[in-house]
Amino acid sequence: MGTHFHYRLFVRLGWVIMLLAVSASATAAQSKQAGPNAQDWRAIRYTITRQIDAFQRDDAKTAFSYAAPSVRRQFRTPHEFLSMVRTGYSAVYRPRAFRFLDPFTVSGHVIQALEVVTQDDMVMTAYYIMERQSNGTWKIAACTLEASAARSV
Repeated sequence: MGTHFHYRLFVRLGWVIMLLAVSASATAAQSKQAGPNAQDWRAIRYTITRQIDAFQRDDAKTAFSYAAPSVRRQFRTPHEFLSMVRTGYSAVYRPRAFRFLDPFTVSGHVIQALEVVTQDDMVMTAYYIMERQSNGTWKIAACTLEASAARSV
């Protein structure tokens, strides 16, 4: 593997680690829980899919409902949240297509990756940091996008 590959892997892991540090809303108790099982991963994918569906309908209230409490506190209203997504996360706001990649955990943080094809046929990876709520549901605590040199055909 070339130096460029190692550099990209290092940058990717750096972004994930940075997001984990920013996503301090996960409690120590959550970190000690067993990792997600198959049913959890299905619920996580459902949550992400439903939020993307809500974005495509400009349904701010529903999209906001899938955000973790820390995100809801930060953006305060569904309108503010949708405005931020519209301007900073167009890849997941209006994807041409997306598919789930292998999920993983890092230090107890649950991460679901998506390969996203944008409206201009760029391929990006979205990393969703998920947070289990006290009632057992999964909410989106953070998302970061990573560009790729690939284009969809």
